[in-house]
Amino acid sequence: MPTPIGEHHGEMPQPTVLPLRGEVVADARGNGRALRVSWHPEHGLAVLSVWRGTLCVATVQVEVSEVPHLVDVLVRGLATGSAPPEERPAAV
Repeated sequence: MPTPIGEHHGEMPQPTVLPLRGEVVADARGNGRALRVSWHPEHGLAVLSVWRGTLCVATVQVEVSEVPHLVDVLVRGLATGSAPPEERPAAV
């Protein structure tokens, strides 16, 4: 007998909860990969989590006092030629 629409038998996957205070950055490789950044000021932390679809596969807890250093590392990387190839100046 067919299952009525909307009825589900078996275990349902847990919903993916997006950070309330944070952002999601898609991975360039696609396939549901992403980096999530969530803020937890009550603990003095920013949490970076790596996701594959609905599965969290890794986290890094960064103390808020270390966030400026992380931002500086990213900005310096951009400033030293980490732009996409079409934006890099031609070699002379």
